[in-house]
Amino acid sequence: MKHYYLNKNQQSNGDYEVHESSCSFLPSVENRIYLGYFATCQEAVNEAKRVRSADKHNINGCYYCSKSCHTT
Repeated sequence: MKHYYLNKNQQSNGDYEVHESSCSFLPSVENRIYLGYFATCQEAVNEAKRVRSADKHNINGCYYCSKSCHTT
């Protein structure tokens, strides 16, 4: 299980990315939302979609740390 965070800032393609706590691209403390401790990135992405329901179509896993959840 891992700790996951959601980047508060949109990427250039409009996505908000979910990152593992160990990711080298983890946003700074003021630019992230703690999602929780999950077994998979998909669980973390689902939680991010619940937390940011208005942006749920723009939530994606990080290419580097949550590649199986990276869709765009």
